[in-house]
Amino acid sequence: MSRLPGYLIALAVLLATVGAFAFLQLEAGALVSREALAGMLDYARGFLDPDFSAAHLRAVAWAALETLAMSGIGTLLAALLGLLLALPAAGRFGRLARAFSRLVLNALRAVPELVWAALMVLAAGLGPNAGTLALALHTAGVLGRLFGEALENAPTQPTEALRLAGSGRVTAFVYGTLPGLWPQLVAYTLYRWENNIRMASILGFVGAGGLGQMLYMSLSLFQEAQAATVILAMLAMVLAVDAASGWARQRWVRG
Repeated sequence: MSRLPGYLIALAVLLATVGAFAFLQLEAGALVSREALAGMLDYARGFLDPDFSAAHLRAVAWAALETLAMSGIGTLLAALLGLLLALPAAGRFGRLARAFSRLVLNALRAVPELVWAALMVLAAGLGPNAGTLALALHTAGVLGRLFGEALENAPTQPTEALRLAGSGRVTAFVYGTLPGLWPQLVAYTLYRWENNIRMASILGFVGAGGLGQMLYMSLSLFQEAQAATVILAMLAMVLAVDAASGWARQRWVRG
């Protein structure tokens, strides 16, 4: 009898899974049929011979620079905006400012990057500008929440000592609070930069520029060789950024 609730939970999960398949009318057999497997194999063969022509490599390199610039500028703008919103979100300017800033941070964070990119494409047009703004807005909500929690948990003794010595609020914050929080803020920002590199490669699917837009066009035209080169460039860029971010954390945060 003691195991009955566990069996009921497993049965409920099984019934929910079967019900989901039935509701969505998924034909699992079609995915493993001989025709489907042959079609997927033929399509995958096109990716085994990437296009390394000079013209295509130049285009891929330019798109990679666009993606890198989008992620870097978007993360920098997000860190600045997030810090500005984190100060009132941490309760440093009263309850009303705290509630309003937290509402803004929740709104920025609740909208996914792809939705922001679609909105920014309508506002700023196709290209990397839309992608940069989309990354900045969503990441500002994420970093602002993280920065705000870090500020709330920061020790207040250094700031209070500077205030008692006659320093102003800005000076006390810059010299009393910020030095202790700086490694944590840098670590959060670098982590979000790594995420934004990957997301910047996806935002191109809605016209926000970079490698994502190039990959979308190649896939739309069934140019598997060109798409394979773009995917390899994405992989190389992500690995390089991960290595650079790890080095920066080791030097600026742990060091």
